[in-house]
Amino acid sequence: MLDEAVAIRIVPAAVARDTLLRRQPVDSLHVTPGMAEGIRRIWGADLTPVQVVDRILADVRQHGDRAVRDYTRRIDGVDLDDFRVSDAEMDAAWDTSPAALRDALRHAVDRITAFHEREPRGSWMDWRPDEALGQIVRPLDRVGLYVPAGGAPLPSSLLMAAIPARVAGVEDIIVATPPNKAGHADATTLVAARLVGASAVYKVGGAQGIGALAFGTETMPRVDKIVGPGNPFVILAQKAVYGVVGIASLPGPTETLLIADDSANPAWVAADLLAQSEHVMGTSILLTPSAALAEAVQREVAAQLMTLPTRPGIEASLAANGGIVLVGSLAEALDLANEYAPEHLCLLTRDPWSLVGQVRHAGGIFVGEGSSEALGDYIVGPSHIMPTGRTARFTSPIHVRDFLKVISVFGATLPAHNRLAPDAIRIAEAEGLAAHANALRRRLEGVE
Repeated sequence: MLDEAVAIRIVPAAVARDTLLRRQPVDSLHVTPGMAEGIRRIWGADLTPVQVVDRILADVRQHGDRAVRDYTRRIDGVDLDDFRVSDAEMDAAWDTSPAALRDALRHAVDRITAFHEREPRGSWMDWRPDEALGQIVRPLDRVGLYVPAGGAPLPSSLLMAAIPARVAGVEDIIVATPPNKAGHADATTLVAARLVGASAVYKVGGAQGIGALAFGTETMPRVDKIVGPGNPFVILAQKAVYGVVGIASLPGPTETLLIADDSANPAWVAADLLAQSEHVMGTSILLTPSAALAEAVQREVAAQLMTLPTRPGIEASLAANGGIVLVGSLAEALDLANEYAPEHLCLLTRDPWSLVGQVRHAGGIFVGEGSSEALGDYIVGPSHIMPTGRTARFTSPIHVRDFLKVISVFGATLPAHNRLAPDAIRIAEAEGLAAHANALRRRLEGVE
């Protein structure tokens, strides 16, 4: 672990480009000695993570419930005859949860719903005298939400995926979440599932949970799309089943990039860095032109770290993925941020709104010192399932359109056809598709 005095390192930008700011593919996986030992124990062989996932998916596809039960026993250490959460277990979770927690979750549901209801999601038609063009927008029939429960249960992630799906009009929401050692699902996750009207919750995790959602089993229905973060095996499984079902994204370890100047509160900056490092292998990086702020934040990180019960995990994340980068200017910080394309970009400067227009690549922008990333994790409104691993350069946070599909509509009268056909024929002939040209020409010439 890092020495308390240097719980987070300070590096110049030139060094950070080739170290701290280098990116690994979102589905890359470093096999630790503990992970390798676990693979040998379960499979009796030295398999790669991809080989492990391929075996699990093949078994689930062929053997359904039997394979799901087998892997739940072997990997999670739980024997389950029925892995669907019963009404009694749902009721017990609801009845024993603190009223204040239920109220907080309702508050989050209201704000997340209000945000996503502002998204466009309608069909349209352009009616002309001799033709009509348009799009019919339809919701997916059934989606599967994966909710992690390993390092820490994440009922907030259920809200952040289920609510945009509900706003889109998805009727059937299936939740898969790993069981604990007693064979139960996380109680708060079940409360969240009831609040969003989930159709069913299954106590199935890992790659076997993704396989069950993708292929369906005797117990679990096949879904049309899978959404949600998870451990590296879950992400590898999502990548492997893409094409069998839709996959919204491949969210890797979480990451936050902060840009701050000498006006920022070092205690708050440190707290934000520590919060993100609380996730397993989370990335927390500060970019600042102020050496004084960097040193003050470094001291605050060390001091605050001593008070946190999750210190060991935070230290591991900071050692691997945490740091303070000294830059020459805020402009350089923004250049680095756009190159890095972070999941979360926090702007903690005198005039943060003046920087927003310069951001090209980020999952979400958190503007000003009141806009902590932790607040966005739970209750602000936008889904906190955001692109990681530099994928913010080409994809977006989970949103309503992830749960919609577009059907193109085209209707033309014969006069409209004949007006357009000559150019269509030229293109068809250029492609060497004679039958296409023939279909066009016969109508154009009135040939029966």
